[in-house]
Amino acid sequence: MKILIAQILDIGRGAIEILPQLFISLVILFITYALAKLAKHIAKSVLEKTRLRQSLANLMVLFSSLTIWLIGLMISAIIAFPDLTPTKMLAGLGIGSVAIGFAFKDIFENFLAGIIILIRREMRINDFVACEGYEGTVEAILVRETHIRKTDGELVILPNSMLFKNPLTIRTDLEERRTTIICGVGYGENVDEARSVIKQAVMACKTVITDTRPVQIFANEFADSSINFEVSWWTGSRPLDIRQSRDEVIASIKAALDKAGIEIPFPYRTLTFKDT
Repeated sequence: MKILIAQILDIGRGAIEILPQLFISLVILFITYALAKLAKHIAKSVLEKTRLRQSLANLMVLFSSLTIWLIGLMISAIIAFPDLTPTKMLAGLGIGSVAIGFAFKDIFENFLAGIIILIRREMRINDFVACEGYEGTVEAILVRETHIRKTDGELVILPNSMLFKNPLTIRTDLEERRTTIICGVGYGENVDEARSVIKQAVMACKTVITDTRPVQIFANEFADSSINFEVSWWTGSRPLDIRQSRDEVIASIKAALDKAGIEIPFPYRTLTFKDT
């Protein structure tokens, strides 16, 4: 019993002896918190004056805060536990990082993929992207995940490793995008005349870019009931731009062909009845 009491007293005296060190460590943590907030504020103010992409600016702000927290935690731990040296801490981090790496493999994979995505220029906020069946506008690029808003309003949160390891289509990488429709005319019509009428109708549309991009009309195939033309033009790259332009172009071609008396045929079927 006396041995137990003596051990408890020793523990109590040890706890009292390290109280000043713990108090100083808490003060260091409070100072670290204040410095981290100040660093984030300064980094935001400085980066707002640059032409740096928003996603990359956010990453640099995050790193500035994390760096101060890492230094502050190391100083606080060394003060609280004098036997703990920077060398021992680094050795412990080396051993622990292996175990942590196996335990949190997916998290670290997404973290590293997020850093690479934030650094590279190919994908930006408000870009319209498609990956593995998901399409939408990029609303946020975070360190571990990317938020994509689909055209129907649904929000999809994709892990960054998915965007990094799989083919990623950026539909708005350019401000202009080519779109194509198929238009058929009757076999009795003059191909050259039909091509000219279709081209004039497309070029008259407001949503069609004609000053820097060509409008291309090619006779494409002999279909069942028509000669089909491949009609290609350039318009805005966003999905709404494409849909609005298709609507205008189709209506314009229909009106122009009707006015020129050129037939847009229905599918023809010939029925043969055998006498029995």
